[in-house]
Amino acid sequence: MNASQSKATVIDVRERFELFMGKVEGSVNIPLGNISKSLDQLKDMAKPLIFVCASGNRSGQAVAYLQSLGWTDVYNGGGWKSYKQKKAA
Repeated sequence: MNASQSKATVIDVRERFELFMGKVEGSVNIPLGNISKSLDQLKDMAKPLIFVCASGNRSGQAVAYLQSLGWTDVYNGGGWKSYKQKKAA
């Protein structure tokens, strides 16, 4: 893990009921449908923002949405399981 990742905020955009399968330790759950209502909350989080979900599809949608608003330092971390494995390596 590099220095920028250690300061990153991981945001899990899955629905709350999906979290029973597990999650990235320390991640924040903001379901994809709530991203547009959570912009102020996201602005206050440590950057970069790394979005994860089940497969990388919804996290990619969240990143694309934020980039369309001019946001930078937002990244698609892909599926939470694969991100968790990469982070542990």
